[in-house]
Amino acid sequence: MANEVTQLIFIPSPGVGHIKSTVEIAKLLVNRDQRLAITVLVIKPSGMTSGSAITAYIESLAKNTMDHISFIQLPQDETSPVFDPKDPMNIKSHCKYVRNVVADLKTQPGSGRLAGFVVDMFCTSMIDVANEFNVPTFVFFTSSAAFLGFTQYIRTLCDDPNTDVVELSNSDTEVLVPCFVKPVPTKIFWNRVKTSVGLDFVEWFARKLGEAKAIMVNTFFELETHAIEALSHDVSIPPVYPVGPILNLEGGPGDGKPIDDDVIRWLDSQPNSSVVFLCFGSMGSFDEVQVKEIARGLELSGYRFVWSLRRPPPDQTSKVPSDYEDPSVVLPEGFLERTRGIGKVIGWAPQATVLGHDAVGGFVSHCGWNSLLESLWFGVPSAAWPMYAEQQMNAFAMVVELGLAVEIKLDYLKDLLNQKANTIIVTAEEIESGIRRVMEDNEVRRKVNEMSAKSKSAVMEGGSSYASIDRLIQIFLRDNS
Repeated sequence: MANEVTQLIFIPSPGVGHIKSTVEIAKLLVNRDQRLAITVLVIKPSGMTSGSAITAYIESLAKNTMDHISFIQLPQDETSPVFDPKDPMNIKSHCKYVRNVVADLKTQPGSGRLAGFVVDMFCTSMIDVANEFNVPTFVFFTSSAAFLGFTQYIRTLCDDPNTDVVELSNSDTEVLVPCFVKPVPTKIFWNRVKTSVGLDFVEWFARKLGEAKAIMVNTFFELETHAIEALSHDVSIPPVYPVGPILNLEGGPGDGKPIDDDVIRWLDSQPNSSVVFLCFGSMGSFDEVQVKEIARGLELSGYRFVWSLRRPPPDQTSKVPSDYEDPSVVLPEGFLERTRGIGKVIGWAPQATVLGHDAVGGFVSHCGWNSLLESLWFGVPSAAWPMYAEQQMNAFAMVVELGLAVEIKLDYLKDLLNQKANTIIVTAEEIESGIRRVMEDNEVRRKVNEMSAKSKSAVMEGGSSYASIDRLIQIFLRDNS
């Protein structure tokens, strides 16, 4: 029937950046075509990834009502997880709950035709469940097209009996990766490929992506032209659809805290592009020695600043930082007094709100992909200080490949499983240099402003990502028979 609803099942992975992006693309799809209805199945984080802010955000989604979008929070798996290197986030244990929910939804009156699953890049285990219902799976890849290409490059290396991928990844050399124009230093490879256990996951992950019907990437053609074109020639993976930038510009969970009006009022009183903003993501924090170096670097630079300073997790049961009750306990003596009127040290920051303020002219970032897309959207150049996951590769792409950021330290690496394992200290002088360059390099600022305009054009009618989403909607609406 012409008016029949077409149902999609969305499954994000239990990380706040992944969930927020998933919700935003779901809203975009149903706003574009009212024949679509989306049910988001939310996996509650457990163990290492749990945190009060994330949990509260997820629970708020479950109570939310949006037109054509519903949320179902899956039960928490009660069994003690057995570590599986191919399933480090324990996603497979939720397959049985997804199977039950989808079977129940299909029996409800007016549920419409189930057109497929849209799963997060780390939820590809759910492809097997989609196959049981005889529907296709679309992967929502919440990182860059270049990183997607890197995973496929690693898969090809694993197929070569003459290549020891772990040995190569731990060497000090550069290699040509098809989705990058310039040779990529192995020292900034995704840290998962540097151990045999991690490599097992990456190889499985890369092959599983090949089982999808299509891969939706949170990027846009004008930003990653080379990577997207390289992927289009890779016959081993499904068609790739750049659909970004998909952004949540309303902020996210902040330990239940509202936006700090005092910070916004202070920014209102500062000159345009005069403030550097330091923010390191939902899991970014430093020990006291490094905090003091950042403080010294800020003082040496002389620039106005807003610094989101978070306290490291107290133990190994969580990797989610919290706010300091009194940040002076880790800052150099007298720092807050000396910088009064020049800067603000805060806890959790409403990142998008701060980046969007006219006073902000530079962004010291951990180079999470969502954060980089936000900084480009608002035309704010970044100083790259990657910490974990694929952030080193994101930083390399932005600094070396695209010239859209400057470097603080591209090969910095933080071990989230052992907060005390990291012994690298980025010096105050390195931090000062990075801040000066991000605030003073007019060529980088010009390129970022140009890319900002392109990012906004991409999602407007007639834009590259707008057209990609149109093509995807037509696939969703097409009868599976």
